[in-house]
Amino acid sequence: MTQLSLLHSLSPFSSLSRFSITPPPRFSLPSFSIRAMTSHIVGYPRIGPKRELKFALESFWEGKSSAEELKQVAADLRFSIWKQMAEVGIKYIPSNTFSYYDHVLDTTAMLGAVPPRYGWNGGEIGFDVYFSMARGNASVPAMEMTKWFDTNYHYIVPELGPNVKFSYASHKAVEEYKEAKALGLDTVPVLIGPLSYLLLSKPAKGVDKSFSLLSLVEKIVPIYKEVVAELKAAGATWIQFDEPSLVLDLEALQLQTFTNAYSELESSFSGVNILIETYFADVPIQTYKALTSLKNVAGFGFDLVRGTRTLNFLKSGFPSDKYLFAGVVDGRNIWANDLAASLCILQVLEGIVGKDKVVVSTSCSLLHTAVDLVNETKLDKEIKSWLAFAAQKVVEVNALARALVGQKDQAFFASNATSHASRRSSPRVRNENVQRAVVALKDSDHRRATSVSARLAAQQKKLNLPILPTTTIGSFPQTIGLRKVRREYKAKKITEYDYVNAMKEEISKVVKLQEELGIDVLVHGEPERNDMVEYFGEQLSGFAFTVNGWVQSYGSRCVKPPIIYGDVSRPRAMTVFWSSTAQSMTRRPMKGMLTGPVTILNWSFVRNDQNRHETCYQIALAIRDEVEDLERAGINIIQIDEAALREGLPLRKSEQPFYLEWAVQSFRITNCGVKNTTQIHTHMCYSNFNDIINAIINMDADVITIENSRSDEKLLSVFHEGVKYEAGIGPGVYDIHSPRIPSTEELADRINKMLAVLDNRVLWINPDCGLKTRKYSEVEPALRNMVAAAKLIRTQLASSN
Repeated sequence: MTQLSLLHSLSPFSSLSRFSITPPPRFSLPSFSIRAMTSHIVGYPRIGPKRELKFALESFWEGKSSAEELKQVAADLRFSIWKQMAEVGIKYIPSNTFSYYDHVLDTTAMLGAVPPRYGWNGGEIGFDVYFSMARGNASVPAMEMTKWFDTNYHYIVPELGPNVKFSYASHKAVEEYKEAKALGLDTVPVLIGPLSYLLLSKPAKGVDKSFSLLSLVEKIVPIYKEVVAELKAAGATWIQFDEPSLVLDLEALQLQTFTNAYSELESSFSGVNILIETYFADVPIQTYKALTSLKNVAGFGFDLVRGTRTLNFLKSGFPSDKYLFAGVVDGRNIWANDLAASLCILQVLEGIVGKDKVVVSTSCSLLHTAVDLVNETKLDKEIKSWLAFAAQKVVEVNALARALVGQKDQAFFASNATSHASRRSSPRVRNENVQRAVVALKDSDHRRATSVSARLAAQQKKLNLPILPTTTIGSFPQTIGLRKVRREYKAKKITEYDYVNAMKEEISKVVKLQEELGIDVLVHGEPERNDMVEYFGEQLSGFAFTVNGWVQSYGSRCVKPPIIYGDVSRPRAMTVFWSSTAQSMTRRPMKGMLTGPVTILNWSFVRNDQNRHETCYQIALAIRDEVEDLERAGINIIQIDEAALREGLPLRKSEQPFYLEWAVQSFRITNCGVKNTTQIHTHMCYSNFNDIINAIINMDADVITIENSRSDEKLLSVFHEGVKYEAGIGPGVYDIHSPRIPSTEELADRINKMLAVLDNRVLWINPDCGLKTRKYSEVEPALRNMVAAAKLIRTQLASSN
C-alpha cells in the first residue's frame, strides 16, 4: 500500500467500541520493508478520535460504569494507537503517553508524591486517590492546574517539600510496556525526566520559601532507577525521557541539577538505549553542550519546527556515536508538512551526523493536534487537502523516513506539493481590504483617552454598584437539553423561530436565577455558544471548522479549535441580539460577552503563512467592530476575555517583550474608542500571571477577573510585593473545575485575604472561570454562598467605618 492510500484510508479506530470487553488480538508486525525505516513519534493523543476517553471518564465519575469498563476503553484506545503506528511502519512507537487525566499527575503517582490531604497510606495508587488529586472530592480541593509550557493543555502541578516520602507507587509505565509487548509490539516507554518534573512542581503549602525543589533530585532519582530496571527486565530496548524544560533559560544550578541527575542515572542505563527528548523551542547553546555531552545516552530529540536555531547548533557539533531524533513534522498545528522542504533539512542533517544516525520524528507529542482527518466528512474539500491531523502526521513521518533511504513515494510527494501550491494560490486566503486595515494600525498605540481611575469614577456614577460587586465570568451550565436544541437547529430539525425562543427561555431562566441570588452584574449565560472561540470563529471570515477535530485541554475537557486559513474580518454583528435581549429582561447591568483576539488566536490552529501578530491584529479589528455595536445597543459593561494571553508567551525570555507588545496592543485595539462610561472587563484563567503583571496593567482594562483559588492565592503575592493596580480586579474566590461547593465561611476567608492587599473599592467577587462545565446543583449553592460571603464582608466593613 502506498503512503498516499494509507493517508486517505487508514482509520484504526473504526472498530473501537465504547465499552468493549473483547481483548484485542496479538498484533503481528508487518513484514514489508518500511518497518525498518528510522521513524519515531514523540507522543500521541489519548482522547480517541471521537472523544471515547472523555465519555468513558465522565460515565465512571457519574457512577454509570465500572472501573473495569473504563480500563477496557483505555486498553482499546492504546491498542488502536499502537496498531496504527505499526501498520504505517513507525519504528519507535511510544508507550506510557496514554493518561487517564494528565501525564504529569501520572509521574506524581509514579513517585508516590501524594499530598497528605488525600489520605493515601501507601501501596499502588488507585483511581480514588488519583482522581481526587485531579478533581478534588467532597472534603478536599484538587491540586493546582496550570498551562503546560506555552500550549493550551493543562497539567496538575505537583506539590513538593522536604518531608515528602517518595516511593515507587505506580507501575503504569512498565504495565503499559508489557501490555504492548503482549500484543507483539516493542514500544519506547516515555517518562517525564527528573529535571522537568521538579521545575514543573511548586512548594507545598507551608514549606519555607528558602527551600529548593531541586534539592529533591537525590530523592527521586532512585525511583527512576527502579523504573528503568523494571523496564529493562521487561525487555525494553529504548526508554524516552522527556525534558522539555531544557528549552527554557535555565540558571546554572538548574542545568547542573540536570547534569547531576543523569550522571547518577548513568549506571542504570547500561543495557538499554536512552533518548532524551526536548520540544517547543530551541535548546539554548549552553544547555545543548551539556545535553550532548552526556554519557550512556543513545539519542537526543530536538524540535526543528519551533527550534529555528537548532540546525546551527547541530552544525557546530554533534557526537558521532549518538542518534539525532529530528522533529521536522509539526506536532502543534494541523497543516500538511512541506515534505520536499523537510526532506532537504533531513539530508543536511545526514551530512552532519551521519547517514544512519538520523531518525525522522515529530516536533513534539501529537497530543496538541486533532486525531484523524478521516473523520472530517463535512470539511471543505480544498481546505481539507491542506491539512494533516495526528494520524496523517504519522504517515508523513514515515514517508520522510522512507524517502531519506531512497524509497521515496513519488505519488505521495507529488500530492503534497499540489496541496501546498493550491493553498498558496487560493483567492480565499487573502483579503486586500483587511491587509490595508492592518497596515493602517501602525500609527497609533490605541489607548483610551483618559486614565483608568477617571473612567472608573464615571462608570460608578452611571452603574451605582456596591462595594465588592459580585458577578460571574460568563457561561452557565450547558444542560443536555440545551445542547440538544443547538444540535437540532444546526441539523435543521427545528426552525430558527423555535431555536431563538428556546435560547430566550434559557436566558430568562439564567437572568432570574442571578437576580434571585442577588448577583450585582449579570451575564446572559451564553446558551447559544458551543465554545468561546468556535462561536466567534463561525461568524468571522477566514475560519474553517471540524466535526471531530477535538484536542484535550485537561482531563475529560476537550476543545475543538477553529482553523484560521485566511484573512479575518467580521461580516455582521455576532452577539448584539443576545446581549440586548438579556439586558431587556433586567434593570441590573448585563455584561456583553466577547472573546479577545489573543485568545481566539492562541486557541485556534493558526495559519503558518504569515506572522501570528498580523493575524491577531486582523481579529482585533473584527472584535472592535463588535464592541462598538454593543455600546451603541446600550450595553454598558463589555467583557473581552483574554484567557489565553499568558499561554502564548514565548518560552525564551528574549522573545517575550515583542509578544507582549503586540498581544497587549491587540487587546487595546478592540476597545480604544469606547466612551469613559463604558466599562471594559477582561478575564484570564489558569496560568502563572505574576511575571507578566506589568503587561496586564498595560492592557488598560477597567476590571480584570482572574484565576486565583486553585493556585492557593499565588496571584495575591504580587500585590504583597507592592505592585500598584488601580483598576478593578476580581481574583477568583472558588475553583469551578472541581465539583466541590465551598462554604460561606471559606469564601469570606478568601475575600479577607484579598482585602489584606487590595482596596475594597477595586475588589470584585467572582468565581475563577465560566460555569459551563458544572451542574446547576453545584452552581446554585456555590454562587449563593459567594453572594452571602460578599454581603457578610460588606456588613463588616460598614460596621468598622
